[in-house]
Amino acid sequence: QVQLVESGGKLVQPGGSLRLSCAAPNPARSGLILLYDTIGWFREAPGKQREGLACISVRDGRSTYTASAQGRFTTSRDNVNNTVYLQIDRLQPEDTAVYYCVTDCELFDEALVGSWGQGTQVTVSS
Repeated sequence: QVQLVESGGKLVQPGGSLRLSCAAPNPARSGLILLYDTIGWFREAPGKQREGLACISVRDGRSTYTASAQGRFTTSRDNVNNTVYLQIDRLQPEDTAVYYCVTDCELFDEALVGSWGQGTQVTVSS
């Protein structure tokens, strides 16, 4: 199973921005593009079901977003450094959640996700 390591979660005031990182360590040094088709993001808010947010093609950088992520979320990838990012702008208290990095995200179906990171906590509060 692929190891994914998220970072960047923290306490942020409403209206602020945050960039989460997902590192995919690759001892073989073969690069993201040779290992994964897609990498993306889910989140789980307190008392709510886990939901998909964004998914990026490692090969061509094309991104797709769910309705929950349209407008304020942007995902990108750095194939040289084996890292995928999730930029969140105009944070709102309802964005408070644990954010997970995943592989095989193209259908935003938890049952089809290949690997999950351990999650990083984002808290939006004044």
